[in-house]
Amino acid sequence: MALETLDGVKNIGGLNLICMDDLKKESPELFNESGSMDYKIFEEKIRPFNFIYLRKDVNSLSFTLQKGPVKEVGLNGCQVDTLIEAARLILVGFQSKFPCKENAQAITKLELALYWLEERTKNREARGVEGFNKA
Repeated sequence: MALETLDGVKNIGGLNLICMDDLKKESPELFNESGSMDYKIFEEKIRPFNFIYLRKDVNSLSFTLQKGPVKEVGLNGCQVDTLIEAARLILVGFQSKFPCKENAQAITKLELALYWLEERTKNREARGVEGFNKA
């Protein structure tokens, strides 16, 4: 149920959401006889350019996290705010089907967490340290 709430979502936090099940339908040549994508193909064609992967067949949502400061090493993953946004989207989906006070409170707190992370980014940008390994 949780991942069904992401049906139709194409990106999270500005990053593409890759649905491996859809990719298998669109490009079956990228997958082996057992239905899995070859690790080498994934590492060469998918992971360097995409950081969020959905597999409906095994009910899995995976993230590649940023390794190193973006301005020093380039974009190679997502930030923690992307994970929080994914959780928020899932809860919004739950709330649309099963509304309750607890879901509403959890959504509000996740939105507050995203707000404070954005404030942190603005502060770091103003100090000229955003994207660098500096305090």
